[in-house]
Amino acid sequence: MKAPVRKRRAKQVGILGAVVGVAAAGLATAFAVERALVRKSINAPGDPYRDEEFGDQPFDEQLTVTAADGTDLHVEIVEPRSPAAQPTIVFVHGFALDMGTFYFQRQTLAEQGDHRLVFYDQPGHGRSSRLQSGEYDIAALGKSLAAVLDATVPDGHIILVGHSMGGMTIMAFAEQYPEWFGRRVTGVVLISTSAGLIDKTKIGLPTLVARASAPFFPVWGGAARIGGRTIDRARVASSDLAWLLTRRYGFGDSRPSPSLVTFVEHMNSKTSVETLTKYLHTLYTHNRFPALSALRGVPVLVIVGTKDYLTPVTHSEQILRHLPEAELVKVDNSGHVVMLEKADEVNAAILPFLEKIS
Repeated sequence: MKAPVRKRRAKQVGILGAVVGVAAAGLATAFAVERALVRKSINAPGDPYRDEEFGDQPFDEQLTVTAADGTDLHVEIVEPRSPAAQPTIVFVHGFALDMGTFYFQRQTLAEQGDHRLVFYDQPGHGRSSRLQSGEYDIAALGKSLAAVLDATVPDGHIILVGHSMGGMTIMAFAEQYPEWFGRRVTGVVLISTSAGLIDKTKIGLPTLVARASAPFFPVWGGAARIGGRTIDRARVASSDLAWLLTRRYGFGDSRPSPSLVTFVEHMNSKTSVETLTKYLHTLYTHNRFPALSALRGVPVLVIVGTKDYLTPVTHSEQILRHLPEAELVKVDNSGHVVMLEKADEVNAAILPFLEKIS
């Protein structure tokens, strides 16, 4: 590339970074007062999770599994209290989150002690490494799940639990390895997910500084590769906006626990803009309706919040049209992170399902 072209591109990226930073700062200022008022309630008696630390949870083993795309996946395993022949439950989290997504399910199932539990951070998320080159792909995530299963559950029955992009990962795995279903995989739980038709103006809302303005999305990929650090700084500067949008688009209740909102925002903020932009194309083009055929004959539980803005109830209902024998549970007044926002209700749906199929 000639020097004048490089200088022109660098200047364009610099301008873009400045525009995004200024826009984010302006929007953050506009919302800061409202967010400040909300945050006053964090330590108030009305917040049921004000004393919850939301830190790392105990595990019996941790290991690193190398995925097919070369990323190193952080894995944690919780062993059952007794060596009962129960299926191993493997949890697959969603976009811009990490294994902490299943905080309350892990807590409840670990206390129950009947099942072996496997958690891992998807490529580019949590404590897993980033992809060194190219874009992320849902199909590759299916292969990453296969690598985790090969390393952690070499034999025995498996129940897969996926939230949002984690559910899409399970569908990609089913598309690639249909022979596992019914033989090894004997149950599936899909939470707040979709088999396709993702709305690109919504999927990035809770994660990017530019999520307040959909027209920015097409330029984020190139900008992040050249000026990712600048954009990351802009996102940090706009934390007020990020917190408020996480509350609005991640939760259904008009007054969710501020502590829970902060927990989800922290998971969002730990995922770099470069990683997020590398996922956008595959999320926009995700179409796994044919893959659902592999799940027929396997017990499937579908859970969705009635106020899920990112993957609305209609997406779960579409899954049911392809899997008419699946069970659908709609959780009232809950948003996209339903397993955190309405943990008791989600657990009340999952536990009988596990008992029925174990």
